[in-house]
Amino acid sequence: MQQLRFDLSDLQAMVAVVEHGGFRAAAQALNLSQPALSRRIAKLEQALGTRLFERNTRRVAPTLVGREFFDKAVEILNGVQASLHSIGAIPAQHHGEVAVACLPSVAHNLLPQWLGRFQAEFPHTRLRLIDEGAREVLAQVLRGECDFGINILGAQEPGIVFEALLQERFVLACPPGHALARLPAAGWDDIARHPYLTLAQTSGNRLLLDRARLPAEQRVAASVEARHVSTLLALVKAGVGVAVVPRLAMRDDDGLHAVPLKNQQMQRTLGIIRRSGVPVSPAAARLIDMLKQSLPNNSA
Repeated sequence: MQQLRFDLSDLQAMVAVVEHGGFRAAAQALNLSQPALSRRIAKLEQALGTRLFERNTRRVAPTLVGREFFDKAVEILNGVQASLHSIGAIPAQHHGEVAVACLPSVAHNLLPQWLGRFQAEFPHTRLRLIDEGAREVLAQVLRGECDFGINILGAQEPGIVFEALLQERFVLACPPGHALARLPAAGWDDIARHPYLTLAQTSGNRLLLDRARLPAEQRVAASVEARHVSTLLALVKAGVGVAVVPRLAMRDDDGLHAVPLKNQQMQRTLGIIRRSGVPVSPAAARLIDMLKQSLPNNSA
């Protein structure tokens, strides 16, 4: 039997270069220096006796052999990962911990729907929820301090895999008796006539709102600024003003009215985020599957 002169890390390097479209992005995703990544590719090419990539100053592209070998490499890596999960599945169902970083609105209004199922299937697995703002959720995943995150940020982040779960619209939150509660949909000209409450500029939701608003709409001045959506909703309930918030953040029993917005671009995409190339535990993988199954093509 011919001795293999490469290992799994070399295959991971090759797959990362193809998936990320270049050596620099692949090196970032694998937390390697570019020279170290290049050495792995060179080692693999030497072992196979052929070039896997065409390189020039403008682009990197797999050769014909490289494209064919890429499929084989992915198949090998997936097979190894599946085998490891299979071996660890039984003990993982009875011990260990799964850490999930997520937005507070997700922790309050989405997770309770399926955490009971997870606990029934993994009765001895401790679940640790880290409910933070979008930027901190992304940072927790990047630092490897949780198994995965549920977030609105991360789709463009190097080294992060973002799997969309649902599209969620922003709505105007106001008391039921408020003048705006009678509108079929509210525009920024309507909102500007009333005290407006907004999120701080450090908020991921504020970032999405600012991107979606037109220049004329940006003249709406806020009377109060807060860090958390829950604080805004408490102020709205107290009659301090109105606020634009994600629909998922509003509970059916909070006594507030949700008015649709005329600007249909006011929405966010919730997704699963995890580190690229880092497999999650069987329990965490099952938790992700449960969440995906509970939200098939769902929009809030």
